[in-house]
This record gives sequence, C-alpha cells and structure tokens, in this order.
Amino acid sequence: MTTEAVSFPRRHARTQRFTLGAPRAFTVAPDGSRVAFLRSGSGTDRANSLWVLDVPSGEERLAADPRTLLGGAEEHLSPQERARRERSREGGAGIVGYATDAALELASFALSGRLFTAELRAGTARELTVPGPVIDPRPSPDGRHVAYVAQGAVRVVGAEGEGDRALAEPESEQVTYGLAEFVAAEEMGRSRGFWWSPGSDRLLVARVDDTPVQRWWIADPAHPERDPNHVAYPAAGTPNADVRLFVHDLDGGRTEVSWDRARYPYLAHVHWSDAGAPLLLVQARDQRSQLFLAVDPQSGTTRMVHADEDPTWLELFAGVPCWSPSGRLVRIADEGGARVLAVGERPLTGAQLHIRAVLDVTSDDVLVTASAGEEAESPEIGEVHVYRVSELGVERVSQEPGVHTAVRAGGVTVLVSATLDRPGSRVQVLRDGKPAATVTSYAEDPGLSPRVTLTQGGARRIPCAVLMPRDYHGDTPLPVLLDPYGGPHGQRVVAAHNAHLTSQWFADQGFAVVVADGRGTPGRSPAWEKSIKDDVAAVVLQDQVDAVQALAADFPLDLTRVAIRGWSFGGYLAALAALRRPDVFHAAVVGAPVTDLRLYDTHYQERYLGDPGEQPEVYRRNSVIDDAGLTEAAGPHRPMMVIHGLADDNVVVAHSLRLSSALLAAGRPHEVLPLSGVTHMTPQEQVAENLLLLQLDFLKRSLGLG
Repeated sequence: MTTEAVSFPRRHARTQRFTLGAPRAFTVAPDGSRVAFLRSGSGTDRANSLWVLDVPSGEERLAADPRTLLGGAEEHLSPQERARRERSREGGAGIVGYATDAALELASFALSGRLFTAELRAGTARELTVPGPVIDPRPSPDGRHVAYVAQGAVRVVGAEGEGDRALAEPESEQVTYGLAEFVAAEEMGRSRGFWWSPGSDRLLVARVDDTPVQRWWIADPAHPERDPNHVAYPAAGTPNADVRLFVHDLDGGRTEVSWDRARYPYLAHVHWSDAGAPLLLVQARDQRSQLFLAVDPQSGTTRMVHADEDPTWLELFAGVPCWSPSGRLVRIADEGGARVLAVGERPLTGAQLHIRAVLDVTSDDVLVTASAGEEAESPEIGEVHVYRVSELGVERVSQEPGVHTAVRAGGVTVLVSATLDRPGSRVQVLRDGKPAATVTSYAEDPGLSPRVTLTQGGARRIPCAVLMPRDYHGDTPLPVLLDPYGGPHGQRVVAAHNAHLTSQWFADQGFAVVVADGRGTPGRSPAWEKSIKDDVAAVVLQDQVDAVQALAADFPLDLTRVAIRGWSFGGYLAALAALRRPDVFHAAVVGAPVTDLRLYDTHYQERYLGDPGEQPEVYRRNSVIDDAGLTEAAGPHRPMMVIHGLADDNVVVAHSLRLSSALLAAGRPHEVLPLSGVTHMTPQEQVAENLLLLQLDFLKRSLGLG
C-alpha cells in the first residue's frame, strides 16, 4: 500500500471526517448582538470550547476553555453521559453541548460530570459545586437558576451556586427524572427530559420507568474481567419504558400532566414558550395517529389542539409543533401528496417545496429548511435550502447550490452552507439579510476534491451520485462500488463536498462509485418515503439494482464486477444485495447490519413493519437471516465481509453473529471482523483508518483486481 493511499484514511479518522475545528451549535442573542457557538482549537483537536462572536465588530472571544477549567485533568464520563453521546453520535470532547438563559447572558455546561457556568458578556467561567455526575444543565430563562440531572434526579441550584436542592428524585433504580428514554433519544429526536417555563418558576419533567423493558447484556469479550453493560432495550414487539410528565414548582409542588397514555404512549416533543401553554406531541404506538395537546400547568389537564392520522405512518420533524408569537399552531404535515408548512389550519406551502424542518418562528414569517418538491421546476438534486415563508409567499435565503441550515434571532441569521466546490461548511452571519461577519473554521482541508456527478437513474428518477477516479481519462469500464445508506432519514446524495470524501477515496483506488438514494430515503415526497411500508428489503434493493443498471448507459461501469458496502441500514442493504441478487452483486462489505429485524427498537422498526406479533410474515420476509440459509439453488455464493463493534448498544452484535451462524450453516464462505470496544460509531483513530484499508483489500481480492 502506498503512502498516499494510507494518508487519507488516517487523516479522515484523525479529524473525525474533517469535522473537528468547525464551528457548530450556534445560539443567537434575542437582540442580535452576540452569537455563541462551540469549536475546537484545530482540525485534529477533539476538545470543544465555548466561543462568543460580537456581531457589530465581528470579533470572536473565548468564553470557556475546558482544559483551563479542568486544570489539564483528563475527562471522565458517567455511563449515562456516554449513552447520551452515543444516541446523538457525539464523538467530540470538552464542551459538547451547552444551554443559555433567554438573554444569552449565562451559559451552563457539564465537564467531566461537573457543573460549570459562563458569563458570556464578561467571558468568565466557573464551577458550581453540586452533586454529580451532572448531565444536561440548563439555566432558567431569567438566568437566576440552573437545573440539571444527577443520579436520575432533577436538581436546581442558584446561578451563584446557592440553594442546591432536588425537585424530583427517583423512586427506584429503574426510574429517572429529566432524561430521555432510549427510543426518544435514538429515534424521535428528543434528547432531553426537562423544560423550563418562560417565567422561570417551574419545570416540565419527564419521568421514565424502565421496569417493563427487557434487559440486554452488552459485553466486551476481549476484556472478560469487566462487567457487561446492563442495557434496557425495547426491541420490536416488546414493552417500552413507561413515560410520564410532571409540572414541578421551584417550591416543591408537583402536578402530573394527564393524557390518554394507554392510547398515546410516546411523548415525542415538548414546546414551552411565552406564546402559549406548554405544547405536547404524543403518538400512538403504531405511529398512525398523534395529538397536539396544550397543558394547563396548574391542574395538569390537557386539551387537544390538533389531531393527525395517516394510514402509513406519521413522520416527526425538528422544530415543530410550536406556537407562533400570536398563538397559532405551527406544524409540518403531509397533505395533498406534499410535505407542507401549516400555520393555524392554513398550509403556507405547496408541492413546489418539500419541507424538512422549522428553524425559527416570528410574527412575520417562519424560517424553514426544504428541498425541491415533486412539482418543482428543476430537481435540484441533493440540495437543501433555507426559506422564509409567510402568508405573502416564499423567499429563499440561501442562494448558492448546496446544503444549508440556519439559526436566527433578533434580525440576525447564522447561515451554515456546504457546497460541492468548497470543503467543509461556511458560516455567515447575516443582519437583516446582509453579510455582517463570518465565523472562522479551523477544520482541515481534506486535500481531496470529489469528482462527482449528481444525476438521476432509471424510470423512477432515483437520485444518484457517481464518482470517478480523479486520474481517470479513458473509456475503459471500471469495476463498480455501490456506497449507499439507502434507508429512512439517511440521505447520501447531497450537494456537499465532504459528504463524498470516502466515496472519492474508494474511486481513486480504481472504482466507479455509485451512491443511490432510492425509495424510503428522505427529501423527495411523502409517497417516496412511505413506499417502503412493510417492505424495507425488496423495494430498497430493487432501486439500487435499477440505478446501477441505468447508469451503465451513461458511465463506464463494468457490470461484471459490482460490489457494495454499507453501515447500519447500509450494511443491511449490502447483505441483502449479496444474498438476494448475486446476479448483480459480486461482493459485499456488511457493516453493523440489522439482520434480525425483531432485534431492533420499537419506535423505528414498528413504524415500517408493524408489530412482529401481528405481522410475523412481514418480519420474516424482510429479514436477512432467512436469506442467509438459502440453498445452493438460490445462486452463487458471493464474498461477504461482516464488520461489527462488540460494544454496539444500538445495533447489537447479535445481528452479525446470527448472520454468520446462518451463513456457516448454509456453507456460505464469509469473513467476520469483530471490533473490540467499538460502538455503532468508530471514533478510534486506528480502528477507523484500518477499517477503510481492510475493506479496500477485501473488495480488490473479491473482485479479482489484484
């Protein structure tokens, strides 16, 4: 292996995919004067610090440095904090999250299980001595108190460190207050479990009882002397955690919030602003019906504001539901074949836009991210833009082709933009729509520019990215590597430079790399996403086949040498490809695959396949395990490399072990690569680097490339 070939995998791992040193987690002051954000000191520095940008001057100043605050000591994380970071796929260190008061004067954060606050104007930070380990500290809107979770209890302390006390304490080891349960954090996008009132006098607190949830043991066989982790994992068809919600007054009063929890057990979203009563989104277990409920904080009673039903499933969206300043309900809905923004009962967008998330709501407009809808004039493949939507119409804020998002307050918008022709993301601060400052990024330049073509393949116009070797100038057909995710919430065909770096590295090793976002992937239409209901296998796999065969008419693809690689859902898809379509695929790298679909969590798996107790045949039809036992008559054996982290508590290693056992019983050759101490992420530098090199070696061997 040449030095050049080794260099990119090592740099890719060391920089955590070239994300270290990039600014993130922006908060804008309500008067537009300041922007707080996180950023590490270089492209290889994992430790994030808290920074403040002064908008009028454009100057940045350090507000909190984790190394100074810890005196150079090493960080120590509690098991609960490690679990939170795993759910959010957080691979950084230092200050990985923070919260502020309403005026953006006071910030709070946890470091090594200890509570710290920072005065953002003065740029000073200090520790508050409280019981730990501290999780998710959040100042009250008025900045006078900080609430946090420690040992499963919600506690409150004065901003000067005085009067620390518990508001809600767990009744048993299976109960926690103020933390999100597994499926809320992993699948619903709800990573928190308590919310301050706008008046700073009370909190909404979630109580989670894991007693009904089955227990799994996650062990590291490489270290038999260590105790295994005891994980409450709600697999499809099994009981979920019992989740309740309480209003807690600072003086110790407590009132339970009541709704039909038997019918709507999922607490998916909580919103509490001064525009109205606390607002809840609760879902039925089958995710085909949901209620928007307004809460009376005094009595705990709820009233229905809106109800949704869908025969397939109801999607959850970031930023909604919420109230507009005038007290109207803001939501995203699938109506008339499109994904629309509605304020009150009135849709403000149509089929031209596919709404993705709500970013900010003012009395004048709603700031959203959206992609081109089915009826858009041009497809804008892989682009996501920021729009201002009002009753007067729609205005696009982001102009250059790419993937954009934003944070806004006080007439100031922080616009984060990734494009195909520029590495990383650019962060612009706009005041009244005009550039006022740029936030510096310390992320490393990958030194690799993807040679990518965004196109559409097949009769269904499947979005595709095709990457060719940068030194390829001939017309000789190249061996093909499909590099998909292919599943829900996992768009891979995007108009962004860094998203294609690994695919380009594989292309430079002599492959034509194809990334296809078939049915089930986000960003096109509700019907496109929901067409995988009860069939996450055949539909998704057929789109990969159709895409690569259609692209062969326009690109030099050698369809006699086709491989596929993927992780998580992509690993599941790669296994399906090798087992079900050996006529098309000749080798597969199967990373952390979900192979026995009954072993994945309730909220995800039941959304697409229903309850395994009620639809066992649907689960069998979509399972890879059953395919692994196919007889010789099913077709030729294709080489498979199965990779899995032994510490994975999301897609547990049992998936790969059961696949390997079924392959062995059927006499099917395969390779298994167990990763000791690795979770669903692979943050360890040497592991991440060697994973790419070992995959490359396997693919070349399997396709006879020498």
